[in-house]
Amino acid sequence: MPEEFGLSKTGVYMSIDSLNIGVQGFQDAQLRVQEAAQSIASQSVKDASVESVDQKDLVSSLVDLKSAEIDARANVKVIQAASDMLGTLLDIKV
Repeated sequence: MPEEFGLSKTGVYMSIDSLNIGVQGFQDAQLRVQEAAQSIASQSVKDASVESVDQKDLVSSLVDLKSAEIDARANVKVIQAASDMLGTLLDIKV
């Protein structure tokens, strides 16, 4: 089908593959954000000096949350780049 529009199969498929990889990565990061947020929310943080709060678990969950945020931002950039590349390929012949 890409050949009908004068596009190379490789370029279009590479753009679509990149887009899919970015979306999958973003969905994975979103799931990790939800898990970290649930872990943080399940801990009582009224007084961090109280021993009922496991500070290591809280810190670990916060690090996981930030890591997932960074991964999500990186995957958004992959999605944007793939979208731009696909748009450029379509603009060449359209």
